[in-house]
Amino acid sequence: MEKQYSVLRLLLAFFLLYMAWPYIQVQGEQVASYFWLGWLVFFLFVVGANLADLLRISRQPALEEERKLKKRQQSV
Repeated sequence: MEKQYSVLRLLLAFFLLYMAWPYIQVQGEQVASYFWLGWLVFFLFVVGANLADLLRISRQPALEEERKLKKRQQSV
């Protein structure tokens, strides 16, 4: 079920990019360029986070990593 939500969020993000793409102006005011740059960076963050969620790419908390390291050292 969680993967379905990630796919839906990706589809929504790409749909919003599809709708906004014709309005992105390369030539225009500097403020507008900063807005679109910020919007595209946010889009990349959303896509990256959802892809990481789909592919199960995440780091374990530091405390949990320390526990696993201690267990490995004790077992050797």
